[in-house]
Amino acid sequence: MADEEELIGEPDPAPEGGGEGHVAHLNKVSGMYREYFLDYASYVILERAVPAMYDGLKPVQRRILHSMYEMHDGRYHKVANIIGNTMKYHPHGDASIGDALVQLGQKDLLIDCQGNWGNILTGDGAAAPRYIEARLTKFALDVVFSPKITQWQASYDGRAKEPVFFPVKFPLLLAQGVEGIAVGLSTKILPHNFNELIDGCIDVLNGKEVQIFPDFPTGGVADVSNYNDGQRGGRVRVRAKISALDKKTLVITEIPYGTTTGSLIESILKANEKGKIKIRKIEDNTAENVEILVHLHPGISPDKTIDALYAFTDCEVSISPMACVIYDDKPLFMGVSEMLRESAYLTRNLLKAELEVKLGELQEAWHFASLERIFIENKIYRDIEEAETWEQVISNIRQGLEPHTSHLLRPVTDDDIVRLTEIKIKRISKYDADKADDHIKALEGEIAEVEYNLAHLTEYTIKWFQYLKEKYGKGRERKTELRLFDEIQAQTVAIANEKLYVNREEGFVGIGMKKDEYVCDCSDIDDVIVFRRDGKMLVVKVDQKVYVGKDIIHVAVFKKGDKRTIYNVIYRDGVKGPSYMKRFYVDGVIRGNEYDITQGKPGSEILHFSANPNGEAEIVSVFLKPISKIKKLRFDIDFASLAIKGRSARGNLVTKYPVKKIELKEKGHSTLAPRKIWLDESVVRLNTEGRGRLLGFFGGDDKIIEIGKNGSYRLTGTDLSTHFDDDHLFIRKFNPDDILTCVYWDAAKQRYFVKRFHPEKSEKRETFIPDGDGNHPEVITFQKIPVIRIDFEEVKGKQRPPEEINLAEFITVKGIKAQGNQLTTYPVKQITLISPDDEEPPTEEPTENPTLESDKPFTLEFEIGDKTVRQISIFDELENDNQQSSNPL
Repeated sequence: MADEEELIGEPDPAPEGGGEGHVAHLNKVSGMYREYFLDYASYVILERAVPAMYDGLKPVQRRILHSMYEMHDGRYHKVANIIGNTMKYHPHGDASIGDALVQLGQKDLLIDCQGNWGNILTGDGAAAPRYIEARLTKFALDVVFSPKITQWQASYDGRAKEPVFFPVKFPLLLAQGVEGIAVGLSTKILPHNFNELIDGCIDVLNGKEVQIFPDFPTGGVADVSNYNDGQRGGRVRVRAKISALDKKTLVITEIPYGTTTGSLIESILKANEKGKIKIRKIEDNTAENVEILVHLHPGISPDKTIDALYAFTDCEVSISPMACVIYDDKPLFMGVSEMLRESAYLTRNLLKAELEVKLGELQEAWHFASLERIFIENKIYRDIEEAETWEQVISNIRQGLEPHTSHLLRPVTDDDIVRLTEIKIKRISKYDADKADDHIKALEGEIAEVEYNLAHLTEYTIKWFQYLKEKYGKGRERKTELRLFDEIQAQTVAIANEKLYVNREEGFVGIGMKKDEYVCDCSDIDDVIVFRRDGKMLVVKVDQKVYVGKDIIHVAVFKKGDKRTIYNVIYRDGVKGPSYMKRFYVDGVIRGNEYDITQGKPGSEILHFSANPNGEAEIVSVFLKPISKIKKLRFDIDFASLAIKGRSARGNLVTKYPVKKIELKEKGHSTLAPRKIWLDESVVRLNTEGRGRLLGFFGGDDKIIEIGKNGSYRLTGTDLSTHFDDDHLFIRKFNPDDILTCVYWDAAKQRYFVKRFHPEKSEKRETFIPDGDGNHPEVITFQKIPVIRIDFEEVKGKQRPPEEINLAEFITVKGIKAQGNQLTTYPVKQITLISPDDEEPPTEEPTENPTLESDKPFTLEFEIGDKTVRQISIFDELENDNQQSSNPL
């Protein structure tokens, strides 16, 4: 529009001589657009949507608080009355004021609410303004309002005064958070923890670097590793807190910021409808706290379902902050740490201004108290008896005061003298010089204190923040747990909601080919790996119908990074070439690209193929075509003797002679070594990439034991998607021979007991301390010889010396249900495990098949003609294409 010049106006009538009329009034729309739009945009940015850095408030919020302060009398006011009074200052209707007031009230910081103010957890709205009430909190009265240092301006109609900014002595903007959409820009500042902000301000005043992170009122778990100080480009990932009640039930107890229980449940139901997850039903029992029960179908893994909830529903959300504020009457993007520094220094300046005002008031009070004493003690009031005019009265008093005023802080003014003449005769007659001196000394003490605070302003400001934390910080502990998140691959947790089919002859795979051969269940986001008879391999994305090439010999769901699925192959190199054997896994590939399993010569063919999910190595029988001089046409090959190498390796030579057929002789066992599994403590997840603490080497039946701080344990498998409890004490490889020692408090008997036992294999969580309110474990350890130190309480002025007890000698190993032995009958102050638990590094376990590290030759026997038996060894593949085997068949 800015480039076009449209003419607006009515054309004049045609002239008498004929011809066309002309446009009388010319206005460029582009000019009007530029002028009016910029005015409108500036108004929305400065006066509606973006908060001020100075007090952290938008204009409507500032006007609401000013109106409530104006009405404040310590009692609750109807919200309808507050809205009506605020309309004197905010000319945008009652709806916008009411919404802003409810949002302020739900932040639970400045407004004390009474009635139904809605629920940020469920998304329920507040009751009508005539039914709910509000008043300012004591915190708001302490930190927001200070009329003596507030700058005022006229309201929109000029009938009242309103604050330009409030002198807020606290980082209110960061505590409450704010979100606003203006014209051409937006702001999104996340809420932070009350006590952490105070600690941060103290650190700023002490000259330390600060770093703060969000804390959401809805709780949850947050990954702030990419917070970027709250500036553009940052991201915060927030998850719901989900735990497994049992194998068929999950419970959600905290939800991500920005969601409600209703929106969260809706996202779960949509994911269930799309087949991303499988749930039986969902219940919302939310009242004061969140409680959403997710019931699973039998056989569905709770751990994988938790990951799927994070991957496909609003149980995990990503929040992009954008810290923008009004600073010096213009929008400014700045980080939250810079905001905190500005707020700390601003608070110091505001406290300085208040101290200066207070100092001036105290000095004025001291000045007049001193004048009053001089006036009464020297009986100067008698000098006005002979005065006939007002001027003579003033003059006589001034002359009487003059000899006694040299020590005053400022000259005596006519206003001072007028105040002296207003002292009542009754007060003069009852004047007590001692009380007057005490009053003046008290004022001098207050003046000295204020002057000291001004001279030590930083210390005074730190004490102010400490006062706020002590008075208002209780109950404002961090709600959102900070933790690093592991990246959840959607393909690994997606529920198999589709069926995969294949047409081997025509070369098609897909989920829409229901008349063709069924392969397996899959999800609609999976990848499919395909092997063809001609030795080609490719990976494609699941679709309704995809052409992958004719003569398919194997098709399956492809899991990226899977190194435990081993492919055993015998192939012919070219039309009449020799045959080779190889074992390999498929790790990373480019989707859609074809890869050669053979050496790529035309006419190559795969003679034998098997896919083995646990690295099984079968024994096959190879039958050769009849050729003169070869009498024994059959021999066996054991794939276990072959090393696992890359898919591009040529492999070991099997024979140079034509192969008639290959038959499976015997199914093999897994040749893979036990897996190394690590625990990444930062995200409390298992991995095989070497992140974190090595738990050990795990075979198929090995288990992991998790010990909880509540005195329970459970055994889990080695599935990398396993979730562990937040309150775990130990996570380690399970050894049935390990002895667990526990010292626990029995609240009913008011005694400590000791028990030692072998954890038993169980499919459910086992509790090893007696049930009962107040029962709790004091010491839990796997040490072979645990030694504790007992410090005793002082009884009747007598202190019993500490004792050291070897628990391995104190009690024998018993069953898990045994009560144990009483530790002592004396009152205990503290029990300490003398040497902390040290995890023993797992020792290297032998591999089941040494050929994983190096190849071993194997020997075949043949009869050729009338000659004697001959032994031939098959060695590792030839690395050089030109090099030939020394013992070809």
